Amino acid sequence: MSAVRRPAVAGLFYPEDPEQLRAQVRYFLDQASNPVIDAPKALIVPHAGYPYSGPVAGTAYTQLKSIATGIERVVLLGPAHRVPLSGVALPEAEAFQSPLGQVPLDGDACDVLRQLPQVSMNDRAHAMEHSLEVQLPFLQHILPHGFLLTPLLVGNATVTQVAAVLNAVWGESETLIVVSSDLSHYKDYATARSMDELTSRAIINLDPDGLHPETACGCTGIQGLLAVARQRGLKVHQLDLRNSGDTAGTRDQVVGYGAYAFY
Repeated sequence: MSAVRRPAVAGLFYPEDPEQLRAQVRYFLDQASNPVIDAPKALIVPHAGYPYSGPVAGTAYTQLKSIATGIERVVLLGPAHRVPLSGVALPEAEAFQSPLGQVPLDGDACDVLRQLPQVSMNDRAHAMEHSLEVQLPFLQHILPHGFLLTPLLVGNATVTQVAAVLNAVWGESETLIVVSSDLSHYKDYATARSMDELTSRAIINLDPDGLHPETACGCTGIQGLLAVARQRGLKVHQLDLRNSGDTAGTRDQVVGYGAYAFY
């Protein structure tokens, strides 16, 4: 990978044209009807194609409007879908690019994380991965002043390892944690609703053991966040819980999406 990690799913998961992309992100944020509860420290946000998960992602990112100017760093975790991966991986790149521009990586945070034995450098895992990429346009729109990014892909890692990564770069109010994850995959509508409600209950109860890979593709990242949230006394608010049957009208083989804020 070059010094800049370039978009892999622009034009597939979200519009490649910058103006169309801005308009779509703005629409999802404007359509979010959930109230802003407080200043969130962390979010769980889905990562499918925007026609499917965009409405749910909008309910998460709208929570940042009142605190956007105070956010300087974003730690972004997502599952590695395409490349088998042990532990947690950073890229070699110095910036991530979307159709809305480049986001520089947080060199200081990356230096800290490189000291952890579970963290490796793996450009191959990052090159085609969508779970982090689809979050960038939302973050760039809601944080127009700019921010530093720490992009982390989670593979075969333990909850303790992920929690240690999060604690190492937790920071204060200037640092936002975002865990990218969809919920149930390719179930019928009724089964998806039932599974996702159980998953949501585990998240709200800060119960890492209530999750497993079949209920959330970003399971380990979520579990690590839940462990840290419990340790630090955070509470969780469910912002949205829908699936592709609700957002795109498909009733067979749906995918579940949830949005959560940690305060």
